[in-house]
Amino acid sequence: MVTEKKDLREEPSLKNETGAASGKNETLKRVGIVGAIALVAFLLGFLPMWLSARNYANERDAAMKTLRPNVLQNTLATATINARRGEFEQARQQTSDYFTDLRAEYDREESAFSPPQREAVQKILAQRDETITQLARGDAAAVDRLTDLYFNFMQAKNSPAPEKK
Repeated sequence: MVTEKKDLREEPSLKNETGAASGKNETLKRVGIVGAIALVAFLLGFLPMWLSARNYANERDAAMKTLRPNVLQNTLATATINARRGEFEQARQQTSDYFTDLRAEYDREESAFSPPQREAVQKILAQRDETITQLARGDAAAVDRLTDLYFNFMQAKNSPAPEKK
């Protein structure tokens, strides 16, 4: 009889252990379900915003690509005007900036220039040293050179892009 009482004492402790284990499993299931619901809710909010941001980033990049040649044109026009006014040092600095930025755009992987435009830009870049030297000397011929550069750049910039097939 003593053994029977001993077994009865052990049974409730086994029931408590299995009850506690199943209670932990239920809690883990609930936490998992709540976590999955939270993840789905997060993704439902995140994905549309991510797609929208990606679209805006693409639009921004396209606008910047279109804008870069216009900034170059403006820099060269300002240098030309300053040279005409006799402010050769300021014109030299702006011309140097123009050629540096033009080279950077020419070398850029996704340049704003098409292959025919790149050929014309290469010819413009070849005139860099002579033009800057003339401006450094304060030579009046630099004004005509800058004017020619401006019109050559405008012609290169506005040349039609090749048609896509």
